[in-house]
Amino acid sequence: MFRTALRNVLAHKARLLMTMLAVLLGVAFVAGTLVFTDTVGNAYQRQFLGDLQGVSVLATGPLDKNAFEPRPFGKDEVRRLQQLRAARAVTGSVSGFAAVAAKDGAPLGEGHATQAGNYFPQHDGKDVRHPLTAGRPPAGPGEVLLDVRTAERGHYRLGDTVRLAVDGPVLHKRLVGLVRSGDGAVDTGGTLVLFDDTTAQKLLLAPGQYDAVTLEAAPGTSENQLAALARQVLPKGSQITTGTQVREQQRADAVKGTRGLRQVLLAFAAIAVFVGAFVIGNTFTMLVAQRAQETALTRAVGATRRQVTCSVVTEASLLGLCAGGAGFLLGIGVAVGLRHLVASTGSTIPDGPLIVAPRTVLVSLLLGVAVTVLAAYLPARRAALVAPVAAMAAIHAPPAARSLRRRNAAGAALVLVGVLGVLYTSAGGDQGRTTVLLPAALLLVGLIVLTPALSGPAITLATPCLRRFGIPGTLAPRNARRNPRRTAATASALMIGLSLVTGLTVVAVSATDTLHQRATDIVKADFWVRSKSGDLAASVNAALSASRAVTASSPLRTGDMRIGTTDQTVTGVDPRTIGRLLTPRFTSGSFAALGDNGGRTLLIDTDTAAMNRWSTGQRVPAVFPDGTRNTLLIGGIYRSDEFLPTTMIPLPALQPHLKESRDDSVLVRTASGDGDGARRALRQALDHNPLIVMRNTADLAAAAGGEAIAMLLDVLYGLLAMAVVIAVLGVVNTLSMSVFERTREIGMLRAVGLEPHQTRQMIRLESVLISLFGALLGIGAGAFLGWAAGRLAAESIQGYEMTLPWGRIAVALAGAVCVGILAAIWPAHRAARLNILAALKAN
Repeated sequence: MFRTALRNVLAHKARLLMTMLAVLLGVAFVAGTLVFTDTVGNAYQRQFLGDLQGVSVLATGPLDKNAFEPRPFGKDEVRRLQQLRAARAVTGSVSGFAAVAAKDGAPLGEGHATQAGNYFPQHDGKDVRHPLTAGRPPAGPGEVLLDVRTAERGHYRLGDTVRLAVDGPVLHKRLVGLVRSGDGAVDTGGTLVLFDDTTAQKLLLAPGQYDAVTLEAAPGTSENQLAALARQVLPKGSQITTGTQVREQQRADAVKGTRGLRQVLLAFAAIAVFVGAFVIGNTFTMLVAQRAQETALTRAVGATRRQVTCSVVTEASLLGLCAGGAGFLLGIGVAVGLRHLVASTGSTIPDGPLIVAPRTVLVSLLLGVAVTVLAAYLPARRAALVAPVAAMAAIHAPPAARSLRRRNAAGAALVLVGVLGVLYTSAGGDQGRTTVLLPAALLLVGLIVLTPALSGPAITLATPCLRRFGIPGTLAPRNARRNPRRTAATASALMIGLSLVTGLTVVAVSATDTLHQRATDIVKADFWVRSKSGDLAASVNAALSASRAVTASSPLRTGDMRIGTTDQTVTGVDPRTIGRLLTPRFTSGSFAALGDNGGRTLLIDTDTAAMNRWSTGQRVPAVFPDGTRNTLLIGGIYRSDEFLPTTMIPLPALQPHLKESRDDSVLVRTASGDGDGARRALRQALDHNPLIVMRNTADLAAAAGGEAIAMLLDVLYGLLAMAVVIAVLGVVNTLSMSVFERTREIGMLRAVGLEPHQTRQMIRLESVLISLFGALLGIGAGAFLGWAAGRLAAESIQGYEMTLPWGRIAVALAGAVCVGILAAIWPAHRAARLNILAALKAN
């Protein structure tokens, strides 16, 4: 029986090629996911561990209970560590943020890590963390080092003046050297600037202080011994960790960081494999039916049912093994493609060599065999159950109507339970987000089971439209209706992919439109100016308001104070211009109230009002940041929104009580709107400061989640495209098998006058009909699931309203037609070229 199975595989190479491709693509997706996530995890380890090479002990200061972060070390602590004979090298680290501009003024490292630090030379004048590749170390406040990649991106050479900003105006520093960075975040698009020790402390931390200290053990000294000596020298409560412990923790963090990404990718890989299983099952069902007489003859000469089943399963195992091996090789290419795809989205995932673990090879082979065998098992059992005499006489009938009735009843029950479950869980808030997946899966499975029953009415509805194509249009729906199981299995594969695509698209488009509409309605400022590092210096608002391009501006300056019995973060605004820049939806009061009560007026959002039970006109006691006590008048209440501060107070009333003048952001309105010309004018007014981020209303909506949603949708489209490709292969496979089964019938049609071009058109129309049926079913299910997911999204996206993306739906339907036409090319060509006499002689 093994030889029989091997002979069947070799004898039907063309028929099984499509099936192998379906398995191959699913396995490739899984293998690619494993390789990609292993590669990313290894790159994260290299990113963090690269700076830890040669580190025996890492020390940070005692935890500051007020700031919830370690206190810095002073020069005295570092000096005492340097006096330890057990320490071969001691390095004080200062780290922070610095935005760098290219020579043309464009910011570098957008969306990536923009790091700054100190160059800490040892006795030999070299910093072991940052090896010099050219130039010399910085010798004063006017000199800096750049890593090689940052210099290349900015087109800087030694001796050039570098434009950068740490926490204020633009700084101009001379480039005196280049270093090599082992940080993967820098390699993938980030930037690194190094100052001399004194300058770094002044700009990034405080004079004479270090964020952390690393020690390298002298020969003959263990890490634990050096850590014990460091504890004796450093202040009590200092956090001292050995290099081994730090590296192990970084490895664990790298694995944990890629776990969620791996789970998402594997979920979509499972969808691709699931779709492939339909193609495999369909193929083996047809192959077994075609070999019915051969199977019966095998039974007649003594083969048992078990042997027949084992023969088909062995055939599937050989096919799955070959597909698994080829899928593993293709998976390496998929991993490379995923790396480029993620890099194109501006992600900060570090780069590194491809990691192919032995586990990936084993999983690929086992998955290929397991999926193929499981999908082929039921056709194998059905083949063994056919009576030898009936099969040899070719009188075995198609599945009984009773079995379809049972299947239809089961499918209807699953659909009903799925719909009711989705409706119930989608109203469950945060808890429903995790539980809605089960009824959604039941709904899709129920549709798959029910598809044979739905295919008949759908094809009947399409028949009048197809009759316009003449005889091919009359024959095509009859061919599609002939075997509802096969039509259903082929359409289901396409339905799964399109239902997920449609559901995700509905949610993404609805959320993006909602965010954009809210930003447009509320923010009338043309630009919202922020800093990459946090606060803005007051000089930014002064420079903007002095620009001729600006017609109105207002800083948003925050301060913490006690109002009533609760601590609040209040935002100071310019009462003269804020009404031209923001338009909150007031439930009571207005911006005009900011001038009442001598300027000691507070505007609050509805959430703050409800939490404190405040109302318009109420006076509440307040303690300002400097301890001054006064009474504030609630002058108005507006609806809460993420684009608005929770509280607003006139800036002249808040500023006298603040220690320093720093703004959270600045709102700007220009004479020429929010276009590129206005943006350039504002950047010029700020000396092209790379620290500054300017966002118009479209940018605000993107930053609030629209950009992340669009990026995620693009990635998911790429992932789900694999399932659609497999579904296309299923259509090709079904049509080619159908042509083979109807060889004699097609020969008779040709004999009575059907032209070759009419034969090709008949096959194409059948293919388009099946593809459109699956597409419409998938779009309908996806729209329903998208609506349900939108009900859950409404909990976190204020004002969420469902939007049906009609344009994208039309594109999906047009794509289904193209899929049908492309899938029919080979089967239609084969049918049109059949020899009439040979076809009439076929069994």
